[in-house]
Amino acid sequence: MRFYIFFLFICAPVFSQTSYPKDYFGAPLDIPIQLSGNFGELRPNHFHAGFDYKTQKKEGLNVFATAEGYVSRIKISTFGYGKAIYITHPNGFTTVYGHLKSLNPAIESYLKTNQYEEKSYEIDLYLKPNQIPIKKGEIIALSGNTGGSDGPHLHFEIRDSQTEKIINPLFFGFDLVVTDTQKPVITNVLVYPLDENTVINRSRNSFMLNLTLQKYGSYFSDKVLANGKIGFGINAYDLTNLSWDRNGIYKAEVFLNGKSIFGYQFDTYSFEEMRYINALIDYPRYKNMGQRVQKLFMKTPFPLSIINTHDENGVINTAQNVNQICRIEVADFNNNKTVITIPIENLVESPLDTLKIKKTKYLIKNNKEYNFEKGNWSYYIPKGTFYDDFYLNFEEKENALLLENETIPVHSNFVVSVNDSIFSQKDKGKMFIGSIQDNKTNYNYTKLKENTFTTHTKNWGKFVLVKDTIAPTIKIQKNIEGKWISDKKTLEFTIKDELSGIKSYDGYLNGNWILFEYDYKTKKMIHNFDDGIVSEGKNELKVVVTDNVGNSTIFETQFFRSQIKK
Repeated sequence: MRFYIFFLFICAPVFSQTSYPKDYFGAPLDIPIQLSGNFGELRPNHFHAGFDYKTQKKEGLNVFATAEGYVSRIKISTFGYGKAIYITHPNGFTTVYGHLKSLNPAIESYLKTNQYEEKSYEIDLYLKPNQIPIKKGEIIALSGNTGGSDGPHLHFEIRDSQTEKIINPLFFGFDLVVTDTQKPVITNVLVYPLDENTVINRSRNSFMLNLTLQKYGSYFSDKVLANGKIGFGINAYDLTNLSWDRNGIYKAEVFLNGKSIFGYQFDTYSFEEMRYINALIDYPRYKNMGQRVQKLFMKTPFPLSIINTHDENGVINTAQNVNQICRIEVADFNNNKTVITIPIENLVESPLDTLKIKKTKYLIKNNKEYNFEKGNWSYYIPKGTFYDDFYLNFEEKENALLLENETIPVHSNFVVSVNDSIFSQKDKGKMFIGSIQDNKTNYNYTKLKENTFTTHTKNWGKFVLVKDTIAPTIKIQKNIEGKWISDKKTLEFTIKDELSGIKSYDGYLNGNWILFEYDYKTKKMIHNFDDGIVSEGKNELKVVVTDNVGNSTIFETQFFRSQIKK
């Protein structure tokens, strides 16, 4: 039975600067709310933009409009949110529903009309207010697993319609139905030396602190004996009562001698800020150990709006001959809080180890631009490409450019170019700059001007010039050549390309373009006969798949089908 969840009106939490309507939005699903991902959760290269609702490990659940409005955008992509609907509401907010399996009949009809007009499965449509109005509680779609989803679930988010900033759904009353009485869990606390002369507990490198649980649930750390500038980092997660998924924390703050010196909380931010996650976390530790430690300091300041800091940006100077007390507080939206106290004492000692920094002759300053050339290769670094200064590992070897700096986070594109005067122009048309990682060659979008290949990328690796003359493969699910298939609902193919990757996929029925949906995870493309393009009796089918350098494969067959229902 369909039910609504209505929210009581209460004031926004005291730490929010904006008052949001708490009783306006209902639930997008009619099952108990369980989250597999929350707002601000740490993801690869981005913070999570909303809620991930569990859908009982299956697809096809009804998805409901959380409030009155109109469909303002329909975006269909093989990656990202997959099939997604945007509904703009008269109160100034927009809700987003992603990874959908299918859309309701009215929305689906509008979508397919435009897909057939543009002859493309992937499409981004913007609608006017009077085109598809929506009522609160109306079924707008069925939940699914499309796009970059790792399993069936519903992605849901709330945005400011004017600024496009995403807002934590908990501000809109969802905190009343996402029951959470549990404190966040801090698994590790690390201390970092922030210059080459700092020594902490006789070490020049970061290390983990031992924590002791106190009587009332707080923690006390071993004493930090240091001389120089230091900072702290935490590995933490949050739980809710109905789910044991380890979600992201809402708020972290560090105090020095009772004064707040650094903190952040996940209220709202823009998509342009997403990649700063790589500056917020201990990126080398993440790449080496898969562990996302959130730093409670900025060695080099970066403009992430969720951060609230002071003059020293969370950097603690222990060179003064005084004892200090650091307190770290981690809280969820309901202010369930975990506290760690760390005593700090100034002590000058000789280190027992050396600093684990591999120095090269290329010291890169993050606020400067650079242009390097080696052999036929060149490498251009725009200003602001990186967050901090570092030593670049840069080498040309065996016709390859080695940029193997995997523990250094990249914020914006750098440019890799190679000059070739050996291959013919015909051969050059089938070539691209590939990057080899884990023995796999990845395609980079490449431009060719005269004899120079150029790509813009954020990825490290071993860069090589790759020639791809192998066309994609097309395999039909079941042979239909010359057969009657009146009982079939779909046509299904598996398509693959082992090198440059698939760029386009098109199907034609009796010379007319037909819509194929493509799922990159399963490599399947599927046409639904309900589109009504099939002819009575004999049909000629052609499928064309092209890779990123223009190699194409054509599959042709014929079949018979009757649309007359018996």
